[in-house]
Amino acid sequence: MLGIINLGLFFVLLAAHTVVAAVLTRFFRLRLDTQAGWIGYSLGLTPIILFASTLIFTGGLGIGPNLGSPIVAFAVLIGLPVALGMTIDLLYVTQPEDVELPQRQ
Repeated sequence: MLGIINLGLFFVLLAAHTVVAAVLTRFFRLRLDTQAGWIGYSLGLTPIILFASTLIFTGGLGIGPNLGSPIVAFAVLIGLPVALGMTIDLLYVTQPEDVELPQRQ
C-alpha cells in the first residue's frame, strides 16, 4: 500500500513540475523583449527551480519511489517536465503577440 501511495505522490510531483515549467516558460515569453532570450531563461532557470523542488520533496519529505540512480531522477523529475512544459506553452497556449499586457510605467 505504501508503494502505491509513493507512486501516486511521484506522479503528482511530476505533474506539479510540468505546470511550474509551463508557467515559467510562459512568464519568460511574455516578459522578455528579445527574440530568443526566453529560451535561455527557460532552459537555465527552470531546471534550477525544479532541482530545488526535487531536493525538498524527494529528499527532505521522502516523496516518491527510489528511481535507482540520480541521473534517472534528474531526467524524469527535471528534464521531462521542462520538455513537456515548454511544449505545452509553445503548442497549446496563445502566442505572446496575441496577448495584451498592461503598459509598464
